[in-house]
Amino acid sequence: MRRGPPAPAPLAPGTAGWVGPGRCILHTTPGTRMSPNANHIAGARPASIGRHDHQGDHTRRIIGTVPEATARGLLPDFCSLPLGLGVIVYAELLAILLALASPNPLASIWARLGPLSLLVLGIALTSATLLCLLRRSMRRLPPLAAALLAWGLIVGIAVGTALTTTHLLPWGQDGGLFPADGTRGLMLRAGLIAAIVAALLLRYLYLHQQWRQQVEAVANARFQTLQARIRPHFLFNSMNTIASLTRTDPQLAEEVVEDLADLFRASLSNRLTTTLAEEIALARQYLNIEAQRLGPGRMQVSWDVGDLPGEALMPPLILQPLVENAVYHGIQPSAVTGRIRIVGRYRRGVVHLSIRNSLPATPATTVAGKGNQMALINVAQRMEAMFPGQAIVTKSLIEGDFLVRLAFPHTRSQA
Repeated sequence: MRRGPPAPAPLAPGTAGWVGPGRCILHTTPGTRMSPNANHIAGARPASIGRHDHQGDHTRRIIGTVPEATARGLLPDFCSLPLGLGVIVYAELLAILLALASPNPLASIWARLGPLSLLVLGIALTSATLLCLLRRSMRRLPPLAAALLAWGLIVGIAVGTALTTTHLLPWGQDGGLFPADGTRGLMLRAGLIAAIVAALLLRYLYLHQQWRQQVEAVANARFQTLQARIRPHFLFNSMNTIASLTRTDPQLAEEVVEDLADLFRASLSNRLTTTLAEEIALARQYLNIEAQRLGPGRMQVSWDVGDLPGEALMPPLILQPLVENAVYHGIQPSAVTGRIRIVGRYRRGVVHLSIRNSLPATPATTVAGKGNQMALINVAQRMEAMFPGQAIVTKSLIEGDFLVRLAFPHTRSQA
């Protein structure tokens, strides 16, 4: 049966690391064992998409470098705990800086640091809390209007906090902060310092937003390119499947064409995300069609994915290329019945998937020479594009079986 154009050379055996397309890095690490319990379902039915990669004898973690897609809006989410901790740290550093900048003797710095810390932390935390409460309203404003509103809020809170301090706390009344200035001097200094710091902060956020927009544009372009690489190969393998079935069983070929229509509808969609349930359904369709093409008794498929959150978001066409590799490099070349096992687990907000397939009685180097790295690299890059720094893709050879593992955070669709 015909295949696509010649594949690029696979990773050389024994190579510890290889930089592939899209700066995807493969690191060699020891393999791990997988527990073997599941009910086998004979002859599941599927079609073909994706590229094939070679099945090596080491576990390799594939790490993409596509930066994170950016959040909308100029201002960050002040409701997040990490940002709240950052506000506290930087506010305290500012208080220390103000205390050190005082012309008073160094021995008096510690006496001034306490009141200054309370004043600066009060301004910072009050500003962060108010910006957190107003975040949805401010996101609907133009960036310039949101920036001016945030700047005005911070300055107003600084002046108000200074005024409150002088009336409520003894060290404010007796001039402990700025002895020569009194209440008006304290309010003026607090307002001016807050205005300068807020302006610098907003300038930084603006530049950071411009950088994020550029990163997002590059990531989206790469994401679309990676999806486009899959579709031609999907078509070639699908046509081969139909041609094979047309000669042996025309009626079944017609049914396969109908199934392929559903698969093409999913693969040609312009959506950047899909759900885990849809990905599993697509992989089941693919395996069903391949089982019909290979014939009875050639493939046993086991699914153990009952506790997975079906609404979890992920890039489209992730599972299908992986099960396709399992069929073409594990099941099809084998003279005996091959096995494919798909296991899913959900732990602490992270989705774990593994695709394990038996290998033919062929030396590993021969099997490796038949494939290439494109499918697995493609999957890793697209997972990294959607879950930067959080997605894990590994491959390994365990007890004569080839194993691919995926892990990614549970992200729900936003209505």
